[in-house]
Amino acid sequence: MSRFLGRFYKHVLGANGQVGEICQSTFELDAADEVRAIEAAKRMFCDLHQIHDWTLHADRMDIEPADFPS
Repeated sequence: MSRFLGRFYKHVLGANGQVGEICQSTFELDAADEVRAIEAAKRMFCDLHQIHDWTLHADRMDIEPADFPS
């Protein structure tokens, strides 16, 4: 299993009128591959926010390997 870091972002409008992104949630998870990590992160986000579709609270997600080479 590999370790992954999943982040969910929401686009927001700042006081200066500029659009920015804020990180809604971050998850560390173990998965066999990136595809399974994406699906697991989506489930975790939905469980956390008690919703059925992650896009209700986030605009994009990012998955990256969290393993450190030895």
